[in-house]
Amino acid sequence: MLAAVKKSESVKPKTSNVILLVETMNRIESLKKIAFDKDKIEGSLVLNSANLTWLTGFCGASALLIPRNGENIVFVHGVNYAQAEAELSGFVVDLVKHGENMMGKIAKQSSALKIKRLSVDVLDVESWRALSKLLGSKKTLEVDNSFLRELRKVKDENEIMRMRKAGELTSEGMRVAGEIIAAGVKEYEVAAEIEYAMRKLGSSGTAFETIVASGLSSAFPHGGCSDKKIREGDLVIVDVGATYKFYRSDMTRTFVVRKPSEKQKKIYEIVRAAQKKAVETMKTNTKAKDVDAAARKVITDAHYEEYFVHSLGHGVGLEIHEPPNLSPDSKDVLAAGNVLTVEPGIYLVGYGGIRIEDTVVVQKKGVEKLTKGLYALTKE
Repeated sequence: MLAAVKKSESVKPKTSNVILLVETMNRIESLKKIAFDKDKIEGSLVLNSANLTWLTGFCGASALLIPRNGENIVFVHGVNYAQAEAELSGFVVDLVKHGENMMGKIAKQSSALKIKRLSVDVLDVESWRALSKLLGSKKTLEVDNSFLRELRKVKDENEIMRMRKAGELTSEGMRVAGEIIAAGVKEYEVAAEIEYAMRKLGSSGTAFETIVASGLSSAFPHGGCSDKKIREGDLVIVDVGATYKFYRSDMTRTFVVRKPSEKQKKIYEIVRAAQKKAVETMKTNTKAKDVDAAARKVITDAHYEEYFVHSLGHGVGLEIHEPPNLSPDSKDVLAAGNVLTVEPGIYLVGYGGIRIEDTVVVQKKGVEKLTKGLYALTKE
């Protein structure tokens, strides 16, 4: 259906979706102010799944066309069409039939809306060539995801509320991990109990593949989860996240079954101090690289700098990794509403590793931890 054709019934706001409609329309207007007014774009095509969810509140869309003038069009394949018609408000819902060329439909809608300069957030080379050809030589197509990345960096109150809930679910999953980790228990058994506990309380799924890495595997930052039995004295890294209403959380704790060795306790306290220092450093207008440096200095001063092998943290939201980033080369400056992980670690190959991670939201003064509890190493 071209833009000139009669509106879809889905354009009418549904009473139950009024709050969501206001939220999504405000986001679209914010995008227009940046991309359309400042960069002279006449239309924006959104294809990235997280960006689509953020702008529509719906997770089954295939594309979204936002014109300078005219109605916003959501393109949906048949498998998600009925749900889109039921849930989406404020958009024209355009069905992409089986075998139909979606890029062709987008090009036709762009022509009907008189879009001569179209920006797209993500596009592979093949699709770029196809869409460019369909649009014609008199129209400009360019790829730029920076507008949406910048907008999504700062979470609004509704987003933070959902992430706070995701953090609570994650913290509960970690509490269960602390209860069931014991000698003889398999890593995947721990993961199963964590995920069940989070699901039971309202998580819509895990934010990523749960990590339960014990013994020598704990020295690998992404040590995975296997059928290996946890042994007494093992370091056990548990990295888990829940998802709530599309938003994610991320939390890591390190445990030892029974009494930890002096070396384990020493390394744990170094990592704990590094995280504490980083959190104390975080506030608005602070350079992200300075937060990384603050944590890294604690580990460097303890002579373990070569064993901290990754960045301090990353942004979290609809995706488990998104801007801003806490790293030595980050260009980001922290702002109120940024949600990030803070996860220093020390990894000694052939011995074991220790990581402590929390998801936090930057506020005007300091931060709020969205994941909490279980800062003791021992499992006595």
